[in-house]
Amino acid sequence: MRGASSSNPASVSSSREERRRRKGSSNSPLKDRTKTSSSNLSSSSSKRNPSPPSATLVDLNDDPTSLFHPNPRSFPHSVKQQCWEKAPKVKGRDPDRWRRDALGNIVFRKLVGCPGCLCHDYDHILPYSKGGESTLENCQVLQATVNRAKGNRTELSKAELIQKSSYCRVSDRDMDLLELSAYGNVRRGPDSGGCRIQ
Repeated sequence: MRGASSSNPASVSSSREERRRRKGSSNSPLKDRTKTSSSNLSSSSSKRNPSPPSATLVDLNDDPTSLFHPNPRSFPHSVKQQCWEKAPKVKGRDPDRWRRDALGNIVFRKLVGCPGCLCHDYDHILPYSKGGESTLENCQVLQATVNRAKGNRTELSKAELIQKSSYCRVSDRDMDLLELSAYGNVRRGPDSGGCRIQ
């Protein structure tokens, strides 16, 4: 076997030179790391007594139902969709893009989670921290500013929440421009005659 591998003397000598070069360069961090006694101990102990990893995916998820949390903190996509659909419509605007929140503030579909006056959140009516579930019955579209001011409090009245609203007056032209920049076109509600940018 040994004689068969040395059939090409050039390749054997080049591999020997390569090994000598590696041995000669003792500055290599990789080489220094392999010389440490702790790595020798761990490699020799793993050969004698292999120990399993401390945690694996199988260990963490024994139960197949544990992959799906029964009550997630954020609303599932389907619930958000239905929550948007149950919010009051804005007259003359496309209901897929514009709605009113629970307090009457106009909100824009693409602006989720930002702090502006047209931004919205999907709010737990009964806060999650107080046992509220992430279901359609416990969901409402709410201006993001109001939702942040509300926090996990339930004792605030509708009038107090309205005072926390971020008010901005938005014209039809402003709405058209927002739609144009976000969607690339303008769609009106079923009762209007289409795009009127002037």
